[in-house]
Amino acid sequence: MTGSRRRLPRFLRHNGLTLAFGAGFLLALAGQAVAGHADFNNQLIADDLPPLSFGGYLLSSDFAVDVTENWQSEYLQFFLYIFGTVWLLQRGSPESKPLGEAGPGSDGRQRVGRHATPDSPRWAALGGLRQAWYARSLGTLMCVLFLLSWLAQSVTGVAAYNEEHLRELKAPIGWSAYLGTADFWSRTLQNWQSELLAVGSMAIFSVYLRQRGSPESKPVGSPHGATGVEG
Repeated sequence: MTGSRRRLPRFLRHNGLTLAFGAGFLLALAGQAVAGHADFNNQLIADDLPPLSFGGYLLSSDFAVDVTENWQSEYLQFFLYIFGTVWLLQRGSPESKPLGEAGPGSDGRQRVGRHATPDSPRWAALGGLRQAWYARSLGTLMCVLFLLSWLAQSVTGVAAYNEEHLRELKAPIGWSAYLGTADFWSRTLQNWQSELLAVGSMAIFSVYLRQRGSPESKPVGSPHGATGVEG
């Protein structure tokens, strides 16, 4: 018990960023569920339909599509950003690699193959497909999560779309037909444009503005033209 007490503060210190954002995610998701349930029932009452229980709303397609449409745009942002920053540069931004260093980098700089150190991940020292995959594993995972959440958005989206049509006594449509509807692309593109705007804004604003102590910012006294320098 004493050992657990000693390890807990260290665990919290070493994982504070993940734990804080994880807790914030759960709180925000719970708040979205409460607010979404109230709004959904307001719509049902306005249509002279019986309200839905909170548990029923959590299992509904309306709640699922609202959640997944945001998830897919976030993972798209990270996927594009991770792969885009391999080749694309922004002079003066800490979000960019130094000018002239576009590309995947040399084996020596990346510490792969014979350049791997004793504490390097095991697959970094190996050659062939395992090293090639591991060298792109973060971006690949973000891409897979984006595609899966986008698929989930389309499946839950067509269910929510058809439920609304049935309440209006209209015929439901199939999944493939829903992919061509304005509803699907409106949900998708309104999230994509906001994520792309946010990333582009961060890249250019960090050239001229500072946040002391943050690795997302350059040191306060760094010149505007300093590129790939973190505070």
